[in-house]
Amino acid sequence: MKKEYGTINSCDSESRLLLAKPTRSDKDEKQRLLDSDAAENVSVDMDNVASGDDFTEDPLLNRKLEHPTSNFDTMIHLLKGNIGTGILAMPDAFRNAGWVVGLFGTMFMGFICTHCMHMLVGCSHELCKRTQKPSLSFADVVESAFRTGPESLQKFSKIAKTMINSFLCITQLGFCCVYFVFVAANLHDVVKHYFFDISVHWYLLMTLIPMILLNFVKNLKYLTPASLFASILTCSGLIITFFYMLQDLPDTSSVKAFSSWSQLPLYFGTAIYAFEGIGVVLPLENNMKSPQDFSGWTGVLNTGMVIVATLYTAVGFFGYVKYGDNAVLGSVTLLLPPNELLAQSVRLMMAIAIFLSYSLQFYVPFNIVWPWIKVYFHTEQSKRLAEHATRTLLVFATFALAIAIPNLGAVISLVGAFSSSALALIFPPIIEIVTFWPDKLGKNNWILWKDICIVLFGFIGFIVGSYVSLLNILHPDI
Repeated sequence: MKKEYGTINSCDSESRLLLAKPTRSDKDEKQRLLDSDAAENVSVDMDNVASGDDFTEDPLLNRKLEHPTSNFDTMIHLLKGNIGTGILAMPDAFRNAGWVVGLFGTMFMGFICTHCMHMLVGCSHELCKRTQKPSLSFADVVESAFRTGPESLQKFSKIAKTMINSFLCITQLGFCCVYFVFVAANLHDVVKHYFFDISVHWYLLMTLIPMILLNFVKNLKYLTPASLFASILTCSGLIITFFYMLQDLPDTSSVKAFSSWSQLPLYFGTAIYAFEGIGVVLPLENNMKSPQDFSGWTGVLNTGMVIVATLYTAVGFFGYVKYGDNAVLGSVTLLLPPNELLAQSVRLMMAIAIFLSYSLQFYVPFNIVWPWIKVYFHTEQSKRLAEHATRTLLVFATFALAIAIPNLGAVISLVGAFSSSALALIFPPIIEIVTFWPDKLGKNNWILWKDICIVLFGFIGFIVGSYVSLLNILHPDI
């Protein structure tokens, strides 16, 4: 379907000024034509899709947000979206890799994951200009990439969107499941030491109602105080954890420099899980007051991820050197001295921090599921009740999974290998290839070859890591 937008011939200066800026009807007509392509599921001629240069307005700078977040708000959310239970499992990851592989492998993994986040944001900006939309979700990015990409792939746009949404839901709800187990396990240890011992399942049940109520908060802006408080608790907990890890630190010769090949997939799963922020990158960038500050060498994304990768590497290395093969519990907080009040306070602080971080991870899957449900309700009151019911049921689903698989380390590795690797390492390079195919992939197609290498790396980790992690859950003693 060809679209003719017309040209502007020479005219007097006043007319040129009037014509230079597209009128509302012009934009509406162009958007109507773009939307009709999606509705009819027909091929899109890339020569006639807006590239961004056809308009004087950049849609990224014309977002109408009710509660936009500042750079500081976004940084806080980004840190909390990445620094969660994964960082505390890094000593276990180093145990499965050896300290040499863990040290360099984690830094390499951080670089690749951050690069993939930049890919996703860059493709989102390009596709926003093409479609003249102010923002796109992860799923909208992949759909737009396929719909405006090579003609042979355009028919797969809906399938690609459904796949992304499915993996996003699995990943983020998997994170939420791990958060439930983590909070319950740490509360159990504290109460057991000072008061009485009851099953960890009761702590899961006790946190269910508060978790549901917390997730009735709808807007990221209103979650900033909770994220800020959680960040303070996390920083305090990590400082105290480092205090214990660095005391009487053994020599590196006391631990393995290289582990066995059979354990490497477990390292991969835990490490890729730790870099868990791919799902919240676009929601955060889309909600910014100044989205142009998100990317760039000194932008919010790079600054945040350098902090994250440094902390991951440090916790993993010193935690493994300190505790060696005892680092098998899925959280370094569970290895701290049980008889010291300061160590017990860390467990409590981290439990509260992870509890408050649950809603940020929950934000993504809810916003995927809710649009499919709300179309069945037509009054404001019924929509409000349905929304609360949906939030409650999703939280309850993660609670049920936590009850079923309380093995924290095994769940972390499986979620990381299966869903995090797909979202963080496989899909972003594919989206970049489809978006910029065939003539914007660099000299001698170096971008294409780079993206293929990342996809292969992610796919091998996806297959092998998922298999070994699942085997570890079913047969933990093998």
